[in-house]
Amino acid sequence: MDQLKNSLLEAPIIEKDGYHYFVHPISDGVPMLRPELLREIVIKIIRKAELDDIDKIVTPAAMGIHISTAVSLMTDIPLVVVRKRKYGLDGEVSLSQVTGYSENEMYVNDVYEGDRVLVLDDVLSTGGTLAALTGALEDIGADICDVVSVIKKDNGTNELDEAGYDAKTLINVKVVDGEVVITDEHGDG
Repeated sequence: MDQLKNSLLEAPIIEKDGYHYFVHPISDGVPMLRPELLREIVIKIIRKAELDDIDKIVTPAAMGIHISTAVSLMTDIPLVVVRKRKYGLDGEVSLSQVTGYSENEMYVNDVYEGDRVLVLDDVLSTGGTLAALTGALEDIGADICDVVSVIKKDNGTNELDEAGYDAKTLINVKVVDGEVVITDEHGDG
């Protein structure tokens, strides 16, 4: 049984500022995240991602944390969380995150020149967050070996493509007439 697909097909749709979007445990933390769904997602990520010689998993706060933590536990690859809070630690790098929803400053710590990284996130929508993050990692001199997002919202624009990266995804969807429609049940890559 494909728990990710079924959970998306059953996801409630809400409207906010004229935009319809689904509410899902991976992207929103509600409804509750069942362990069997998280386990399925982690297995799919491990099978799809390029993990050879990866030094660090890098994920933006907050909704990538639970997925990346589970992948880190299963692969023994250390995890770096890009935060919205400035800590002022040596080597901290700031980046501007512009998404379809908001604009924020984010801060990268513990990633250095030559680090081989897997960038992992929950949802690829406009690509703004991942484009900003990959740009900051390039500026640091990290080697971005792979970019994986669990869910891709097919909405026509993707700043990550413009930044020169193809994200692997587990499933691609769009919201049509108040329902989630699966556009590719195997995702990209």
